Amino acid sequence: MFRCGIAYPRCRWIAPLLLLFAIIFDIIAIAATSGWVEDEDAKSHYANMWKHCRGRNDHWDCKSLMTFSWAQAVAALMILGLIILIVAFIISCIALCRTVNVTLLPVIGILLLIAVILQVIALIIYPVKFNELIFEGHYDYTWAYGFGWGATVMMIGCIILFCCLPRYEDDMLGLAKTKYIYSSA
Repeated sequence: MFRCGIAYPRCRWIAPLLLLFAIIFDIIAIAATSGWVEDEDAKSHYANMWKHCRGRNDHWDCKSLMTFSWAQAVAALMILGLIILIVAFIISCIALCRTVNVTLLPVIGILLLIAVILQVIALIIYPVKFNELIFEGHYDYTWAYGFGWGATVMMIGCIILFCCLPRYEDDMLGLAKTKYIYSSA
């Protein structure tokens, strides 16, 4: 006897949890001081969203990237995306954790779509402009930049989830009969 099905009531808790992880990933990406990019060969140059530093060991000469308009735009887009993501998380907790409010789920999906658009623009502008203005050899994009993309990909998955969940309101509330994908006699 093997039965497999989708447990929709769990989505009530998993969806806000995924948004919480996306918030954590975004905060890590924005606050990372170790850098979004680093020089592959000599480890003598790295840059994060806020500054770029050159040097070795304990002797680093750091300059702010905020003098460049593209860096200001990247910072503004990432922070604005994070704020929208936090608002979407709060609304998802209200809509799913206490009682199921299906009318708020598409609103959350739209908020997440706006945040994704902002962050994709920021995550594309950064490497293009960095390579255009500061590039001096071969650079690797680090885990901090990857966390920015990780949060964005997680939000894309949540957009799909929040747009599909309103169709399964009865399933989430436990009012519908369980539909099994596979059952053996």
